[in-house]
Amino acid sequence: MNFVHAEDKGRFYYEKRGDVVWEVATEQKVIALTFDDGPDPVYTPQILDLLKQHRAKATFFVLGSRVEQYPDVAKREVLEGHELANHTYGHPGMRQISEQNLLGEIEKAHKIIKAVSGKKLNIFRPPGGVYNEKVVNTAKAAGYIVVMWSWNQDTRDWSNPGVRRIVDRVVKNAHNGGIVLFHDTGGNRSQTVAALEQILIKLEQEGYRFVTVSELLQMQTRPALPH
Repeated sequence: MNFVHAEDKGRFYYEKRGDVVWEVATEQKVIALTFDDGPDPVYTPQILDLLKQHRAKATFFVLGSRVEQYPDVAKREVLEGHELANHTYGHPGMRQISEQNLLGEIEKAHKIIKAVSGKKLNIFRPPGGVYNEKVVNTAKAAGYIVVMWSWNQDTRDWSNPGVRRIVDRVVKNAHNGGIVLFHDTGGNRSQTVAALEQILIKLEQEGYRFVTVSELLQMQTRPALPH
């Protein structure tokens, strides 16, 4: 589950400094689809099948512990051109954890994920969407930029709100440089899979391309403004 908790300082402060990214201001008609908490042996392959059909790329914010459990699924993500990003090793609570333990979580996940992907990781999403000085500074010290999601693109799919509500949330709020939040594990994600199929079709028809977060970051043309 992901909830946004701004502590210490607000979004504008971190966004202006470039320490936290919620979306990217670009003239290109591109969107980044992101999936948290996986990989999952049941739902992630279904998601990968849909992405492949539509030649869409996505970013998977994976847990190191689940990559350990399901390395073949993680390897498939990489082989099919998707991006793996760091979501900690075991999804700890961000407000209670010490800087030292958080750094350990990030570094442990990094080692495991890098062994599967063969690539150095530089994108981190904190569990629960918690961002504060401790989280941001610890991530920076580990060589990461914190990437969240567009505030109007949180599908809340973890709550199983219904396929139509997930689809409407994404399609009606689609905009250039948006970052969409899904989850590919943590319960029955069949609604996520069904909604994704419709979202890919609808946004494709509107001319959108689906890129990884790293690709999106390279497309920024002006400072981002909150939606």
